[in-house]
Amino acid sequence: MRRTTIMIPDDLRTKAIMRARSMGMSLGQLIRIALERVLEEPNTNGSEEDPLFDDFAVFEGEVPRDISENHDSYLYGGSG
Repeated sequence: MRRTTIMIPDDLRTKAIMRARSMGMSLGQLIRIALERVLEEPNTNGSEEDPLFDDFAVFEGEVPRDISENHDSYLYGGSG
């Protein structure tokens, strides 16, 4: 194992210490467990996971001439 220094806000450190104590472990152990959990989760930041890139819907039909000026109105209703 390697020693690593991290900087965290005082309130976060205090909360983490209290949680570690309530779980009967050291702050270091709590941080290692939290990191392992985060790193085990699938990475949803890649473009292959982005719903924008998964959307293959194509609008077919007449598009209003003022769509670029009034897109909010068309998307969300009401007057722009």
